[in-house]
Amino acid sequence: MSGSKGAATGDGVSRRLRVELLGPVVARRGATPLGIGPVRRQAVLVALVLRRNGPVSQEQLLDAVWGTRPPDSGRRVLPSYVYPLRKVLDPEGTGPGASVIRSGGGGYRFVLDDLELDTVELEAHADAARRARKAGDLATATDRFTTALALFRGEPLAGLPGPFAESERRLFSERRRALRAERLECLIGLGRAGDTLDDLAALTASDPLNEPLLALRMRALYAVDRQDEALKAFEAMRLQLADELGVDPGKQIRRVHEAVLRRDDTLLLSPGPARTARPRRVVNDLPRALGGIAGRTHELSLLTAPAPPDSVSVMTVDGTAGVGKTTLVLQAAHQLRTDYPDGCIYVDLRAHSEDRRSLTPQRVLRRLLRSLGEPDSETPSDLDELTAAWRTAVSSLRLLLVLDDAASARQVTPLLPAGPGSRVLVAGRRRLVELDADRRVTLEPLPTGGAVSLLRRLVGEERAAGEPEAMHELAGLCDGLPLALRIVGARLQTRPQWTLAYMVERMAGDDARLGELSAGDRSVEAAFALSYEQLPDRLQRGFRVLGLAPTSEVDRLASAALLGCPPCEAEEVLEGLVDASLLQQPGPGRYRLHDLVRAHARRLASAVPAEEAAARDAVLRLYLDAGRIASDWGPVGFPTGPQPTDAPFADWQEAERWLDAAGAELPDVVAVAVSLGRADHACWIAEALSDYFLRRGRYHDCRTVFETALACADEATDRRMGPALRNGMGMADFYQGRLTEGHGWFTEALRISRRNGDSREEARALTGLGAVALNSGRGEEAAPQLTAALDLSEKVGDGWLAGMSLGLLGTLHHLHGRHEAALDRFGLAYAHAETSGRPTLIGRALCCIADVHLSLGRHREASGMFRRALDLITPGGDRVLQALLLARLGAAAEGAGDLDGALDLHHEALAVHELLDPMTEWQYDRLEMDIRCRLGQTYSVAGRSGEGREQFRAALAVPGAKAHPFEYARAQAGLEACGP
Repeated sequence: MSGSKGAATGDGVSRRLRVELLGPVVARRGATPLGIGPVRRQAVLVALVLRRNGPVSQEQLLDAVWGTRPPDSGRRVLPSYVYPLRKVLDPEGTGPGASVIRSGGGGYRFVLDDLELDTVELEAHADAARRARKAGDLATATDRFTTALALFRGEPLAGLPGPFAESERRLFSERRRALRAERLECLIGLGRAGDTLDDLAALTASDPLNEPLLALRMRALYAVDRQDEALKAFEAMRLQLADELGVDPGKQIRRVHEAVLRRDDTLLLSPGPARTARPRRVVNDLPRALGGIAGRTHELSLLTAPAPPDSVSVMTVDGTAGVGKTTLVLQAAHQLRTDYPDGCIYVDLRAHSEDRRSLTPQRVLRRLLRSLGEPDSETPSDLDELTAAWRTAVSSLRLLLVLDDAASARQVTPLLPAGPGSRVLVAGRRRLVELDADRRVTLEPLPTGGAVSLLRRLVGEERAAGEPEAMHELAGLCDGLPLALRIVGARLQTRPQWTLAYMVERMAGDDARLGELSAGDRSVEAAFALSYEQLPDRLQRGFRVLGLAPTSEVDRLASAALLGCPPCEAEEVLEGLVDASLLQQPGPGRYRLHDLVRAHARRLASAVPAEEAAARDAVLRLYLDAGRIASDWGPVGFPTGPQPTDAPFADWQEAERWLDAAGAELPDVVAVAVSLGRADHACWIAEALSDYFLRRGRYHDCRTVFETALACADEATDRRMGPALRNGMGMADFYQGRLTEGHGWFTEALRISRRNGDSREEARALTGLGAVALNSGRGEEAAPQLTAALDLSEKVGDGWLAGMSLGLLGTLHHLHGRHEAALDRFGLAYAHAETSGRPTLIGRALCCIADVHLSLGRHREASGMFRRALDLITPGGDRVLQALLLARLGAAAEGAGDLDGALDLHHEALAVHELLDPMTEWQYDRLEMDIRCRLGQTYSVAGRSGEGREQFRAALAVPGAKAHPFEYARAQAGLEACGP
């Protein structure tokens, strides 16, 4: 993070970017303050900066800043926060590839090169202070602590919203308190106790049960001859501890109290209290670490990070059976053992043991006391007395205690030691939410790299190198679960004649996979069964039916459909399974079964066939209802199949948001319906999702669901589905610019629909053929097709389809300069769109009308309509139409003489265009050329020919520019008009 030699200007003034977090968040470049905007934008900046060059996924960023209440638009809101930050923080002219905020891999990364950060300076000063104190140079230590504390300008991250900012604010505040205490201790050692009294009084008042702080204050009071006040402070804490917690003060502060009574200057006035003697018996019964671990570097660093020296640190690790919790905590314990000279103790609490009963706290406490040398004859039997005896025995010790396979917080709490600086690592399948913990680690299955690395170590480098593809397949079949990987590794170790590919074949299918994952007394399914058997009946049923979900992730609505209960009850079941570590929670409101756990759940569900059939039918119906409600066609646009009546969506926006949350898994729903033999549902759902996919630019997903459904269309009882799916394939091809292929699908759909006497699908096929002809430059062919489609649409009462036909007819008239006829058709299309109430339809119709006004030179009318259309479509996330409208608004502003406004709008259009995916959006290149040509034109009109030339050249340099002859000719003409 150190600056480069070029970080200063010629006059010696630094131009490095500086961000300060130890107070209200501020940023500046050199001496120039940077306006980083409102607090939510600041929270996004902080979440990126404090990752220390690490990537932050979009989901992580949403969780960090919005927590459990993400914005309705989800991850689509993030560019509107990142773009202004780039604009402010980057030097002028910086491109996206050189920005301090880089995009990639579905997220962002803040590049810390040449960044000055006050939190880094804080750590540097604090480390220097501690080194000086350790060397006995208390004066230098005091100065460095003072410099570190001066970096705080108030409450760190003041006013920032979100759980990440709240967590970091708390950590920074705790760090500040610790630094203050360390500085005050140095002052006492320098004989300046009087200078510490006010600060110590304030610190102990805000944290009255903090024994090390009170001990420090008592030493300071004693040093200025206020012995009585020191004794009264101790007595006040003793009474408060007894009243509120029912405990006595710890051994360290009692020693300070006794020293005050004895007037022990050596203990009280030396640079630090004398260390207590170690216990007579040092215990170290950690089992050996169970082999190396792979892919757990981050989790291991969390468990081994420095802990507060003045309190007991409790860290929990939870996760599903076989995920490697014991291995992880033992690895961490072995790394930490040298930091705990008074003892390292391991206890298996046996919450999920097949042949041994779970240990009670009383049994564990008696064992712990015996390990410290306490004779059995002096060990009490009552739990409260045992707890008090244990805490008394270890109050002066720094212990590392590992509690493995814990069942509940009630089992763990009595075992926690009392010695400041002790650390407790707790592992268990359940999330111990009732236990106060400093850090919680939920252990997920290993990522692919870690899984392959572990398997390679088990089977040997030579064997793994000979079958790299099979290695990856095996790791995938084990789904990253270390127990499964170790079992597979053991089977291959004991069967050297087996190839890895043969092992892959043996694991094909749920039953075979679970059967193979067993070796001796180790079995993946047996481990899952122990967790399942400890669930109450309600959670057992929930676990079974969740395995039947058609997607790997579910939410409360999908779960409610599967369970046949209200969403609030379903959520209780989901959270109960999360706490039992049988269900993962990858994001707020989203839940996922580990693949192997899911296979086990499906096997359990198959034993209750009536429950299985009802759950599958209900959840497929939910996806069908959501797709039809979210579609611009509206539910009435689907003349066959069940209509959504009791769907849990208040309106189309809610259904659309629900589909958004399902993400890339929606095509799986159609595939599952096909595999179950539900041909009608597969076809209906594919058709229902098509409009949603096309509006989102998810063309590949749209084609996938249609291809999947077409494979079983002949088995469907709904005969409309044959031509309907072919019309859908035609639309998917049309949206991707595959006009020849689209024409083929529409022609086949037209033939089948006419044979079946299906006027609605015939109208759709004619509309598609007209659209293809129009976009192929064959207007004379398009006109009769679109006119016939309009007549049929009105005959069957399909307003959406009539609006599409009218819009295309309007475009045909506009292209031929028949502006009044175009306005007439667009006006009728707009009326149909308003009836539907869908913003996208209304926005597109307004855009078409405004385009005609723009052609007629009616810039004010055009601008108003473009602006209204933009307001309508922006919340829906149609980036292509948004960029197009911004460019059109720029053209209208230019025509009205507002050249600065036009330039801003064109640049904003380019910024929106940057958010599109060039791999999926077929209009990407054409749209960029259009925007740059308009921007170049505006620069030319403004007399800025050089900048105009730059834009026209950029348009001509777009990959595949010659595939768009109209835009290519515009760019060439513009470049020539700008001159040399």
